[in-house]
Amino acid sequence: MRVRVTPFAVGLILICGPVARLHAQPVVPGSTAFCLYEVPVDETGKRRWLNLGIVQYVEATAKEVRLVYGGGAFGSGHETKIPVSGTEESQAVLEKLRRVAAACR
Repeated sequence: MRVRVTPFAVGLILICGPVARLHAQPVVPGSTAFCLYEVPVDETGKRRWLNLGIVQYVEATAKEVRLVYGGGAFGSGHETKIPVSGTEESQAVLEKLRRVAAACR
């Protein structure tokens, strides 16, 4: 069986190959209704994913990136905090969020 590699596929491999090795979480195409983003492991060691389709807003500081979701009346919302060590890391987390969300379109 012969496999034909198009110039487009070669370009994707050259562009995406080095980038994919830099990030632990692969960007998997999905939908806006179910767009998973892995958040840091909690104190009990559980792995967790947040559906970006339900995030209402994001706050980024030099200490953390906070994702707020599920808000309703009387403070019924939830939040996930991602600790960071500075503004550069905070911006990197925001860029990763954007990349994952863009793949879910």
